[in-house]
Amino acid sequence: MIDIIGTDIPAGEERLRLDVEDGLGILTLCRPRKLNAWSWESTRQLGLFTDRIRFDPAVRAVLLRADGRAFCAGIDLTAPGGAITGRSGAERAHHYYEGMRWVHERFRAFAGLPQPVVAAVQGYCLGFGFELALMADVRIAADDAVFALPEAQLGVAVDAGGDLRIAREAGAGWAKFLALTGRRIDAATAERLRLLQQVVPVEDLAGTAHVLAAEIAANAPLAVQGVKRGIDAYADAGMSGALDRVAMNAAITLTSEDAREGFGARAAGRAASFEGK
Repeated sequence: MIDIIGTDIPAGEERLRLDVEDGLGILTLCRPRKLNAWSWESTRQLGLFTDRIRFDPAVRAVLLRADGRAFCAGIDLTAPGGAITGRSGAERAHHYYEGMRWVHERFRAFAGLPQPVVAAVQGYCLGFGFELALMADVRIAADDAVFALPEAQLGVAVDAGGDLRIAREAGAGWAKFLALTGRRIDAATAERLRLLQQVVPVEDLAGTAHVLAAEIAANAPLAVQGVKRGIDAYADAGMSGALDRVAMNAAITLTSEDAREGFGARAAGRAASFEGK
């Protein structure tokens, strides 16, 4: 089940870490042995840190980064509480729908932080990881970064609006191309599609992203936050209604037989056979 009440992060269960220094909130995905794979608990912790950052006058900009060789390799299939249950198919779908709305609320709060967010991406940036990076205001990637939305290959819809954000940045055609095929693209291609603002060598990623975030943090906070709000109001017109449809699509597909087949096939290393049910 999803923990919607707890406000603490037990020692050893950290999915993210927040450090504040010199006007920056450095938010780090910190499970490198799991390739920073995402879970319901990751979403809960993201929400907690978002609330802390939002009202902290010491944070003028956010640097979103990750420990290890991957930014985020997607969903953590081994995480406890990963599956939502119900007494019937309809109730299970309803629970998934509300669960995805809960996720969207926390992601929307993160994307809507008054402080600009600079993402530094290396290695695998897949599924939820790609969607999280797309919520940043500016994205810098190492030249070894790999991006994909593989959900359709597993029998589920894109869960958190990443396809919508690609449509906003790169156009509907590219959003459909990536989300319908699940194909992986390299950093150079992502930059060409305007999904990245800069690509740098792996060894330069940390320094380049930190310098950019610090440059933003040095500017007038009210002006910076006003600029972000104005651009987002224009770019995200219609996003709220579309995300509700995303939550419903996620609920239907996550409770489908196709999803069970897709995840089972991936675990077994075989091709999936989908029947549309």
